[in-house]
Amino acid sequence: MTRHLPHTARSDARENRARILDAACTVFGEEGLSAPVREVARHAGIGPATLYRHFPTKRALIVETFAEQRRACHAVVRDALADSDPWHGFRNLVEQICELHARSRGFPDAFMTAFPEAMDFVADRERMLRAVTELARRAQRAGRLRPDFVVDDLVLMLMAHRGVQDVPPAARFLASRRFAAYVIEAFRAVPG
Repeated sequence: MTRHLPHTARSDARENRARILDAACTVFGEEGLSAPVREVARHAGIGPATLYRHFPTKRALIVETFAEQRRACHAVVRDALADSDPWHGFRNLVEQICELHARSRGFPDAFMTAFPEAMDFVADRERMLRAVTELARRAQRAGRLRPDFVVDDLVLMLMAHRGVQDVPPAARFLASRRFAAYVIEAFRAVPG
């Protein structure tokens, strides 16, 4: 029987870790990053000490909680850059980033700077902004993106998109898609 204890302990630890991350995703998604870590522990059905054994800091918990969304953002940017039509790539980028941000109140905050200690997010954001700058230059050279567009316009758009979080969950994705469509039209180069 003793031989099975290490396996059981590892299994319990894995289950606790998964419960913590699920709870963090829910709590940060609903309440944002200001939600206390104790609330995450309570939602996971564990004590704070168990949470801190897995994630010694709130930063570590946030970075791990949003790792999947970060990977998804990287994929969106990579796919947009790879698109042979830069305007199509740019449009898809705006639509998909808005959709990712609509899924969670916490992710936009972590990604956009509300949690500045999360340096991993800062580095990701800077890398992605450089890639988006390149994509924008291509779309401008193709005559499809407004010549006065700057990447800060996209950052402003993402900041404004945070308001979508206040829309009831059942209508949030529709609101996000409408918002993205209006923004894309505003970014489109005027023929002439």
